[in-house]
Amino acid sequence: MLYLAKSNPRETIQEHTDKLLENYNILKDIYPNLEINWDILKLACIYHDLGKMNSKFQKKLKTGKRDKDEVAHNILSIGFVDTKRLKDIFQIDEIRVLLQAIAYHHERGEYDLEKFEEELDLMKEEIKNFVYDKIQIESLKKPSIKYFNNSRIREKENEELFYKYIMIKGLLNRIDYAASSDIKVEIENVFLNKSLDSWREKKQVKWNELQVFMGKNQNENVIVVAQTGMGKTEAGLRWIGNNKGFFTLPLKTAINKIYERIKDEIIEESYSEKIGVLHSDTYSEYVNLNEDDLDIENYYTKTKQLSMPLTISTLDQLFNFVFRYRGFEPILATLSYSKIVIDEIQMYSYDLIAYLVLGLYYISRLGGKFAILTATLPEFLLDIMKEEKISFKRAERDFINEKVRHSIKIEEKEINAEDIIEKYNKNKILVICNTVKKAQEMYQKLIDNNIEKVELLHSRFIKKDRKVKEKRITELGKIESKDYGIWVSTQIVEASLDIDYDLLFTELSDLNSLFQRMGRCYRKREFKEETYNCFVFNGGEKKCSGVGQVIDRDIFQFSKDILKEVDGKIDEKKKLELINRVYSTEKIKDTKYYELIKKNISYVKKIDDYEKSKTEVRNMFRNIESVTIIPKKIYRENKIEIDENLEILEKVNQKDNSAEERKALRREKELAKIEILKFSVSIPYYAFKNGTYDEMIKINKYEILYIFDCEYSKDVGVSFKNKKNKIDPFDC
Repeated sequence: MLYLAKSNPRETIQEHTDKLLENYNILKDIYPNLEINWDILKLACIYHDLGKMNSKFQKKLKTGKRDKDEVAHNILSIGFVDTKRLKDIFQIDEIRVLLQAIAYHHERGEYDLEKFEEELDLMKEEIKNFVYDKIQIESLKKPSIKYFNNSRIREKENEELFYKYIMIKGLLNRIDYAASSDIKVEIENVFLNKSLDSWREKKQVKWNELQVFMGKNQNENVIVVAQTGMGKTEAGLRWIGNNKGFFTLPLKTAINKIYERIKDEIIEESYSEKIGVLHSDTYSEYVNLNEDDLDIENYYTKTKQLSMPLTISTLDQLFNFVFRYRGFEPILATLSYSKIVIDEIQMYSYDLIAYLVLGLYYISRLGGKFAILTATLPEFLLDIMKEEKISFKRAERDFINEKVRHSIKIEEKEINAEDIIEKYNKNKILVICNTVKKAQEMYQKLIDNNIEKVELLHSRFIKKDRKVKEKRITELGKIESKDYGIWVSTQIVEASLDIDYDLLFTELSDLNSLFQRMGRCYRKREFKEETYNCFVFNGGEKKCSGVGQVIDRDIFQFSKDILKEVDGKIDEKKKLELINRVYSTEKIKDTKYYELIKKNISYVKKIDDYEKSKTEVRNMFRNIESVTIIPKKIYRENKIEIDENLEILEKVNQKDNSAEERKALRREKELAKIEILKFSVSIPYYAFKNGTYDEMIKINKYEILYIFDCEYSKDVGVSFKNKKNKIDPFDC
C-alpha cells in the first residue's frame, strides 16, 4: 500500500525520506567534523514523517479537507521511535533531543495524550502494510515521559542540551525543506580561493597588508579597522576562503552593489551556484538580472533556504534567531558552520547593535566565526562584547595609510544654500542633511536660485523613481565622469556607494557618521589643495535637524565639541583618535544611546525560548515604525496597471494543476507583486497616523499597501500635507 508524503507532485513517504537521506549525506560529506550526533540526525530524518501514515492525513491529501480530530503528523511520528532499542545505544538526553526534533519539526499540533494514543492504535494496522528498507517498524508506543513530556528543552534549564537540540532540529528542518524543494541542502564552496587568485592575476595586484592579515587569521574571530579604499570586500572574502560564508550590510542598495561586483568581477562563471543575495527584495533582484537561461525559482529557493556557498545579506535575514522564536533553529544551526562578515557596523541603530552582539555570542558559542570589518570602530562596543563573553582577536594595528583625502571646515551655523552655491563651479557637490525634510528644503532653495543640475535622493521616493536616482548619483560619482552637478541627500548614501564627489557639504550628525559621509568625497584621491573639501555645519547656536530624534543629543554634543580642534587637513590616524575619544565607554556610558543598547540586550535575554512567533519577531527585529503606501497621485496615474496586476494576485491554483503550472503561477504572481510595489514607498508611522488614506490593497495575507493622501513628485518625493508632520524625525 502506498502512503503519500505529499500529493502534488505525488511522493510516497519512502521517496520523500530517501531524498532527506540524500541531503543528509551531502551535508555530512561537506561538514564531516561538525559537532553533532550524526546518528541521531539520521534517525530524525527517517522517523520525521512516519506519522503521515495516519488515515486522516492520507484522506486530507486526497480530498484537501482536514479532519477536525486529526493529530499533527509530526506529533504522531514520535510514536514510531523504538526507544526501548535506542536506550541501549544512546543516552536519555540524546533520545529526548531526537523525539523533540521530530515532534517540533513543524510548529503545529498539540500533544493531546488521549487523541495521540487513539491514533496510534488506529495506525497499528497501517504499519503492517508499510515497507521500507531503511527501517523495520514492529510496534507503536507512547514514549516514556522521561523522553518526551511535551515540555521543550530550554536554554535556561540545560544550555548544552539546548544547543544540541538546536543543531539536530535545525538541520533536520534544513534537510527536510531542501528535500521538499528538490534542491541540495548545501552547495560546497570549492571555488572562492581560486576565484580570488584569478581576480588578482587579472588585476595584477598583490594582497595588501589588510588582506594578508585576513588570510592569516581565517580561523579566528577578528575585528579590524581599515579605511575606505583598502579593499575590505576582498579582505572579507579572503577570510571566508573556501568555506560557507555570509557577508552582511545594513542597506539593500549597498548589498545589491556588492553582490553585483562580486558576481561580475570575482565569481564570473556559474554564479547561480555560488553566490546569492538575501533581503526582502531578493526575487525582484533576480528578475532584474534579465537572463533567459536563469531558473529564477530554483535560484531564489536555494538562496532563501541558505544553501548557497556565499550569501550577501541584510542583518534582519540572519540575526532574528536571537529571539529564539518558534522555528528559529535552522538559521542558527547553519551559522554554526559558517563564517560571517559584518560590514558598515556604524550604520546600525542601538537595537540592531544589541541584536548583533547577542547573535555573535550564539554563533561563536556554537562554532561559527565572525569578522567585523569597519572604517571606524566605537571602542565601547568592544567592551560590551567582552561583557557578553564573546571571544575575538582585535588586529594589533589599524589598516590606514598616510594619504590625506580630506580637509575640514567647521561652519558654526546652519547648512544653507548660499554657501553651496558659492562653491559650485561645474564641479561635483554632495550635500547630506540629517532628515528628509531638511534635504527637501535644501533642494528647493537651490532650485529657487536657478541652480542647474541639482537632484535629490532620500528614502521617500517610490521604488521606481529611487532606483533611477541611485543609478544617476552613482554615475555622476564615478571618478572618470566628466559631468558636474549637485546631489542633495541623506544618510542613505553613507554606506558602500562607490561614489567620489569633489566637495561635501553636510550637517553634523555624529562623528562616526560624519567620517562615513566624508568617505563619499575624495574617496580614493589624495587632496593636495590648500583649501577645504568638507564643509561641516554644526548648527551654531541651533540644533542640526534630527538631533534628539534620530541622532543622540549627547553624542552630537561630544562630536561638536571635539571638532572644535579640527581645521584643515585631517589624516586617517587623527580621525580614529577622535573616534576613540568620543566613543570610549567612559565617555558614552551615561548617554541614552548606550542605555538603550544595554536595555535591549537585557530584554532579549529575558524573553522565554519559543515565546514569540516568527511574525512577531520580524516586526520587532526590523523595529517596524513605518508603513508602506502608494501616494494617491501615483495610484490614480497608474491604476489600470495596478488593477491588472491585482487580478493576477487573485489567481489560485486548481487542484489538478501540475507542479510546473504551480511554479509558473507563483512566478507570475511574484512578478505582479513586484510591478505593484514599484509604486510604493515606506513612510514613518507617525506620518501615516496623522494623515488619511482612501483605501488599501492587500497583496498577500501579510502585506497591505495604503493609498495615502500626500503630495508626491519624482523630483521631491513624498511631502506630507498635515502640519503635525512638520517635525520630521527618523526617516532618511
